[in-house]
Amino acid sequence: MPKSTIVLFGAAEKGKLCTPLSVTSLEQLLDSLGHPPEHSEGLACAIQILLYQHNLIYFRVEEEGFSTDDYIRGLQLLKQQPLQTSITAIGMPGVGERELLHAATPICHFYHSILLISEKDLYDYLTAK
Repeated sequence: MPKSTIVLFGAAEKGKLCTPLSVTSLEQLLDSLGHPPEHSEGLACAIQILLYQHNLIYFRVEEEGFSTDDYIRGLQLLKQQPLQTSITAIGMPGVGERELLHAATPICHFYHSILLISEKDLYDYLTAK
C-alpha cells in the first residue's frame, strides 16, 4: 500500500520559513528543523507522522497559531505550485483562528484532503466571536 503524505505547519528552532521541506526520517527532522520551541506542537506531530511511516512535508512558521502571514504564504504556495504528490491531510496544530482555517479549506478541497487540528483548536474555532 502506498504511503500517505501529510503536510504539516509548525514552529521549529531553525529552517526556512514558509518553505516546503520533505522529511523522510527522524534524523533529517532534527538536523533540518532542530528542537521544538516551548509550547509548540508541530514537531511532536511530525515525529508521530514519521513513526507511523507517512510521508511528511513540513512548513515552518515563526510561531504556531500566531504567524498568520507565514500560514497564508504556505497555503498560497500549495495552491499556486501544487505538489506532485497526493496529500492525505494538512495539519495545523495550534491554529483555532477562523481566518487561517477558512484559508486552508479550499486547499483541502483542491487536494481532496482532510484538515487536522486539535480538540483545543476546534473549541477555539467554535467559540470565537
